[in-house]
Parts: sequence; C-alpha cells; structure tokens
Amino acid sequence: MTNHVQDKTIIVTGAASGFGRLICQKAISAGAKVVCADINEGLLNTVVQELIGAGGRAIGQHTDVSDLSQMRGLATKAVEHFGRIDVMVNNAGVMPLAFYADHADASAKWSQCIDINIKGVLHGIISVYDQMMAQEEGHVINISSIYGNFPVAGAGVYGASKAAVNFLSESLRVEARGKIKVTTVKPTGVPATGLSAGIVNPEAVIGIVGQNQPEFQSTMQSIADGQVDPKVVNQDSIGCAVLEPDYIADQVIYAINQPKGVTVGDITMRGSGDYFVL
Repeated sequence: MTNHVQDKTIIVTGAASGFGRLICQKAISAGAKVVCADINEGLLNTVVQELIGAGGRAIGQHTDVSDLSQMRGLATKAVEHFGRIDVMVNNAGVMPLAFYADHADASAKWSQCIDINIKGVLHGIISVYDQMMAQEEGHVINISSIYGNFPVAGAGVYGASKAAVNFLSESLRVEARGKIKVTTVKPTGVPATGLSAGIVNPEAVIGIVGQNQPEFQSTMQSIADGQVDPKVVNQDSIGCAVLEPDYIADQVIYAINQPKGVTVGDITMRGSGDYFVL
C-alpha cells in the first residue's frame, strides 16, 4: 500500500501529551516531518527529543493556540524549516464539564475553553490558510467530540465549543473549494487522555449518558477498582466500552494516509460495547 504520509509536513497542536503526542509519534514512524506545538514547553521539548532520538524529523515551538500571532509564528517556522505545510492537526483542547449552577467555579475555565477549543482551532485554520491555498493543496484535521452533536446537561460550554469546531470545519471545506481537505474527528469513551483533569464538576459527566447513568457509573467504578469484566476493556471484544488513545491517533494517520483526491471527512470512534453515551 502506498504511504501517503511519507515526507508530509504536519503541524500538531497539543503535541506534548494525549492524542497529540501519539499522533506525532505515529506520523514520524510513517516518515512525516512533524512540527510539534504545545503551551507546556518542558513536556514539548521532551517529546521533540524523543522523536529526534527515534530518527524522526521534528521541531518544536512553544505555542499558545489562543494567541493568533503565536499561531502565525508556528506556521512561519514550519515553512522556514520544512518548506511547506501539508497538514494542520488542531488537537489542543480542554474539557471543563460543569453545570450552569457551577458558574462561580467554572467561569474562568469556560472562558479558557472558548479561547482554546474555538479560537485555537480558528487560529490554526487562519495560520495555514494562505500557505495551503498558495500550494493549492493542504489538509486540516480538527479534533472535535460527540459532545458537539447535541446539547446535554453539564456540557453547555464544552459542547458548544465542539459544535463550533464542526461548523468551522465544514465552512472551511466549502470555502476552500477542493484545495484544502478537511477532516473532523469525534472521539468518545477514551478516558486515558488527560482531558478529564479539566472537569470542574465530576457529576457533569453523567449528562451525556442520560438514562444509562447507573450502568455507566457502575462500569467506570469497576474499571477504577480493577474489578471490571475483562471484555469491557478488551479491544478485541465486541463488548469493549472504552478505547485506548492509540485508536484515535491511528484514525488521524488514516485520514492523512489517503491519495490527494480522497478526503475522509468525518470520523466518530467509540467502543463497540459503549451503549452508555447517547
């Protein structure tokens, strides 16, 4: 099978951890040139050195995605170092789940969510748009969420931010008129990414499971206690309810690894046994 990832220049935001780190590792393994961006400079430098140590072509740029000037600088560095930009992966994000009644504790994190999840994606698009249009080819991959599909209690701001990502993605596809491919990735049931650290009120998680709340909470508790039915965490079982982050990163690479004339537009990933999430 032809490797369409080989030699592509790929920018990844939120590259120091979670999905971003895995995407960088897999892109390097496939022969890509990777520009890693993250606000955590220490972790970013560690990831870049790991990639270089593995024989990869990688550079890092300390970047706050909510700052358009920094995102423009990121794109400029990519072009200066590698000559072009083939793919922008807008991965950086936060998940401050909370109810409106939690506003006293949540408002600052909600504002940050808007800055990172919405403005960050918009800035990512803006920063590469002119370069990709001049090249007459490019690919923008936006990490969204099933939370953006419909409103649920406890996810008003986070869900709205991901719905905005979906709108930004589709409008870019329409306006670019075939010169920029656009992919939207919507993961669910991937607990081991670090996103949960941003949750303001843990009870807000139940909103998206609706009437399945009792079973969901019981399953999550059994996983935490190490007493879960093995099939629930076995990726080879039809009853698997949670996914490893690797599976999401693999889908991003799959979307990149397509001929120029083929776009994988939307990807929703969930465990086959995840009947909890609405």
